[in-house]
Amino acid sequence: MPANPKHLTKAIHQRMAKITAAILGGYLLTTAVHLALATWLDKGTVLITSTYTGFILWVALMIIAFLGRNGWKTWGIYLLLTGFFSILVYVNKIYFTVETAL
Repeated sequence: MPANPKHLTKAIHQRMAKITAAILGGYLLTTAVHLALATWLDKGTVLITSTYTGFILWVALMIIAFLGRNGWKTWGIYLLLTGFFSILVYVNKIYFTVETAL
């Protein structure tokens, strides 16, 4: 049974934004989340569990990217969250570098 055409995205730029946000943005966010977890928690445990949870999170973020109406907003949210988790990694590196220097 085909989809109802009124629910499909007609603009090619919105469709491409959703596809790239799902694949690239979801992967970037998944990687940033697991890097942040690895800096704050036990690295070995996060590395072992990230093989499974990384794939699950990436697929969930792919699905979420297609649920929204605007692909550019999805890109913005994914990049904002990726930046947030990257800042957490950076802050942790600075904190432990200063702490070990003392």
